[in-house]
Amino acid sequence: MKKVYDLIVIGSGAAGIISAIAASKDKKSVLLLEKLPQIASKLKATGGGRCNLTNTHTNEDFMSKFGRDGRFMQDALKEFDHKALVSFFDEIGVETHAPDGFRVFPTSHSSVTIIKALQDEMDRVGVEIKCNKKVKNILYENSKIIGVKTDNEIFHSNNIVLATGGLGYPTLGAEGDGYSIASEVGHKITQLHPAMMPLKTKEDWVANCRADTIPKVELKVDLKKHKKLHAIGDLIFTKTGIRGPVVLDFAREITPLLEKYSEVPLLLNLTKGMNEEQISKHLKNELLKNPHAEIVEIVSTLLPHAISSELCKLAEINPHAKNKEIEGKNKAKLIQLLTWTPLTISGHDGFKMAMITRGGINLKEINPKTMQSKIINGLYFCGEIINLDGPCGGYNLQWSFSSGYLAGKLLS
Repeated sequence: MKKVYDLIVIGSGAAGIISAIAASKDKKSVLLLEKLPQIASKLKATGGGRCNLTNTHTNEDFMSKFGRDGRFMQDALKEFDHKALVSFFDEIGVETHAPDGFRVFPTSHSSVTIIKALQDEMDRVGVEIKCNKKVKNILYENSKIIGVKTDNEIFHSNNIVLATGGLGYPTLGAEGDGYSIASEVGHKITQLHPAMMPLKTKEDWVANCRADTIPKVELKVDLKKHKKLHAIGDLIFTKTGIRGPVVLDFAREITPLLEKYSEVPLLLNLTKGMNEEQISKHLKNELLKNPHAEIVEIVSTLLPHAISSELCKLAEINPHAKNKEIEGKNKAKLIQLLTWTPLTISGHDGFKMAMITRGGINLKEINPKTMQSKIINGLYFCGEIINLDGPCGGYNLQWSFSSGYLAGKLLS
């Protein structure tokens, strides 16, 4: 006699695991299928292994960070927001804290702590886990789920949670197979782009500025149709371009534009929002204090030495020149560059360096109150496979937990 599970969960990331746990309450039979040899590979790498679980934003502020589609999350957050997540982990023996008052981590600052606690909880509530099981197809009849098929087995259930994640970090198993599975049953997938990743620049001077993190940098796109796109945060120059929190967040806006334009011009304010008048006044005051200083020393009162030197060169000024040796037009150019430094984004390393995927299953085809498909009964979606992505700071992991919990809870 064939075994019929109350729920089959495909994928063992944060969304899949919490869904399995939520559904396993009240002795529901749950099977978790994972194609890799072990569970939670991507979760292990989250936040550089420190596992930034969530943040302390109110639900309203949290949703606003996901843009115009953020309100889709309302029911999931109402059911399982950051307070509920912290309480859940406390109940299963994981202490958490927010050392900066915003981002929430396990006090161990190790994803291993999180994974072990989740594994123990799945064992406690009776989730059956099968690794090395790659799902090929969802089986259905008359728009109702009946099971799943792997390479050589069929598992039966009238309910499936698809939590396979996106395309980011293929070295950790991401293949986008969930998209093809969803497409086969009639779901539309929006265009997919890599997001939350470093960016490459056309300019090579950035390679000389790698030593420092620049705080409160404003980035804005210098394209007529996209002038409204901007972000503020910490930036780091690299050998081939830029990275840092502001870049990781802004990459989700840039990667689609790169596909369209091949190059994306940016303007960077590296001086914490100072305008030309403020910068000019600052430099004059510093020159009064030290009239015989090299210009690079004066500029270095605003920015690290390496960047100051490169900006001088861009203004066609010898960094070691004294103020009286510099022509007025070059001084004006330097002030312009200090106000808005042009930089051209020319590429990226694709999904292999992307922490998340922009795009996914069309939100219009999912019921936000249940996370169930509007096309086929018994099919649920959660986490990154859905067309919702947010910035750094625990947003995407909280969304995975919230959506996964909502999908699984309905069977408890």
